[in-house]
Amino acid sequence: MNFSDVSQALNISSETTTADMEELFSYSQKLMREKYPTKQAVVTELMNLEAILSLPKGTEHFVSDLHGEYTAFDHVLRNGSGNVKQKLQDTFGGRMTQKTIQEFATLIYYPEEKIAYEKQHFASKNDLDQWYLDIIVSMLEFLQVAARKYTRSKVRKALDPNFTYITEELLYTNHQDNAKRQYINRLLQNLVALEQADEFIIATAYTIQRLVVDHLHVIGDVYDRGEAPEKIMDRLMEYHSIDIQWGNHDLIWLGAISGSKLSLLNILRICARYNNLSIIEDAYGINLRHLSKFAEENYQDNPAFRPKLLKGDTFNFDGEQLQITQIHQAVAMMQFKLEGHIIARRPEFKMESRGLLDKIDYEKQTIKINGKTYPLENTCFATIDPKDPYKLTAEEEEVINNLLRSVSKSPQLRRHLDFMMEKGNMYKCYNGNLLIHGCMPVDEKGNFKTIKFQNKAYTGQKMMDFFEEQVRIAYAHPEIEDDFATDVLWYLWQGENSPLFGKKDMTTFERYFIADKKTHHEEKNPYFKLRHDVKFCEKLLSEFGLDPKEGHIINGHTPVKKGHEAIMADGKMIVIDGGYSKAYQATTGIGGYTLLYNSYGLQLVAHHPFSSKEEAIEQGHDIISTRRVINYKLKRKLVADTDIGKQLQQKVALLRDMLAE
Repeated sequence: MNFSDVSQALNISSETTTADMEELFSYSQKLMREKYPTKQAVVTELMNLEAILSLPKGTEHFVSDLHGEYTAFDHVLRNGSGNVKQKLQDTFGGRMTQKTIQEFATLIYYPEEKIAYEKQHFASKNDLDQWYLDIIVSMLEFLQVAARKYTRSKVRKALDPNFTYITEELLYTNHQDNAKRQYINRLLQNLVALEQADEFIIATAYTIQRLVVDHLHVIGDVYDRGEAPEKIMDRLMEYHSIDIQWGNHDLIWLGAISGSKLSLLNILRICARYNNLSIIEDAYGINLRHLSKFAEENYQDNPAFRPKLLKGDTFNFDGEQLQITQIHQAVAMMQFKLEGHIIARRPEFKMESRGLLDKIDYEKQTIKINGKTYPLENTCFATIDPKDPYKLTAEEEEVINNLLRSVSKSPQLRRHLDFMMEKGNMYKCYNGNLLIHGCMPVDEKGNFKTIKFQNKAYTGQKMMDFFEEQVRIAYAHPEIEDDFATDVLWYLWQGENSPLFGKKDMTTFERYFIADKKTHHEEKNPYFKLRHDVKFCEKLLSEFGLDPKEGHIINGHTPVKKGHEAIMADGKMIVIDGGYSKAYQATTGIGGYTLLYNSYGLQLVAHHPFSSKEEAIEQGHDIISTRRVINYKLKRKLVADTDIGKQLQQKVALLRDMLAE
């Protein structure tokens, strides 16, 4: 085994010296000898690893831009983007009717609720007992199908500990063996007779859900717009194998808890805009009383700041709409003031054009932008001093500081964002594919743009690495306000060369106060045109050290509109933001895209909007999902072909070296 193999196995960088590699190589051999002290131990592990390498690769599941839509996301997670239903069809088609298959699928998705619903409809205990026996036998058969790609050890880890012994006996014993038939029958009968059938079915359903998808990728934007991002985070924290690529909306939540006042104000503004301040108060326990009182004293009703209501949304009490409208104005104006501070403090951000409060004629209520004067409407400038428009009032400073303290003391928010930091990155290279939420900033010719901060230049992958480093520095030191790293988090939200934003300007001010919609336009980075080009996508894959012919780029961030393609550049680029957010579904026409990558290739799945869990249980309604094969491999990909497989092969090489000694 050579040193380059060791460097890959141990994730050594190109800057590591030969002497360092020799030391690490020696150390790794020492650890291996301690773990496998005898020849038989080495042989056993070698046989095990080489057998694992021959298994088909597990199914990867890609989701993006969840935007707080917990109910739809939870259903897609339970049904594996239709993977459960497809496997049921493959297993029982011809032996079960379509209605029975759908009812069985619903039982796997929502076992507790479906069992409770079914138990109400049996005329006798004997009928219920027979249903239990039939369901358990079918469950075990389907569990065998779901477990085919895995070792017995991995399946065991997925089983409920309370039923591991019984499940393995029922799963791995030949039910047609006459010598064991009575033994198996007694186990099945006792599950029912001893009233363990409910718990066994529930446990098996969740094991199937876990085995149908091996790994979950979240391509950004868990937060904002929808009403329950905290439930999504709880769900993700329970998931068995996951990574997250941060989205721009995730970054402002990370920024807020890192001490960024601007990130915090953007969160509050978006929550007010989408009538979701309950996320702040109820889910995360952040006190908005002082903010609400300040807003009530300084702002009135204003149509530009009334919360958006989607179908079915209501207000909880009389006057709530006015209260939210006032809060919306208060946080927006504090945001515009602080933007002026950071623009002045960080000239290297080159965002002078976004400081707008000093370009207003407060007597005439007009603003001059790019040499043209526009009338302003729906203004709310009561707290602005025209002579010093970016100056916060004493009460505004107090409100912001109180909010920051409250955010820092929220244990639930800290728990969720700690997890997002632990599992998250700016980008991910995984099994030959590049996972990135937004874009790679480029010029019109497709050349990677360069940023220069603190006298250092960053381009391409190094730019992405630089931004991630700053996020981690800011998060690790939340007590330091207005430092460079914390300011960079705001730049990632709306800076021209932010890979998470991907536009020249964020025209928030114009959308509130200027009627001329030409000023609302946000020019996209050329990346979004160039990503249709095969050669550009291959160039991007090469920049990250991936095979340009075999790899794919998987994006979120930009909803795929009706009539537009989610698959671009001959399958090199796949965009899976298709409308989880209800606010976008009128534009996209669907309820979201997801992606599956199994041992045979990639499949894009388009989902219709989800109705409700209750309809799924009582009426058998599922999310209607349409699959589109992106590439199909006649030769299945094995574990040996994956990133984990490559690591295992390095371990195999070390073990063979030990045998040869």
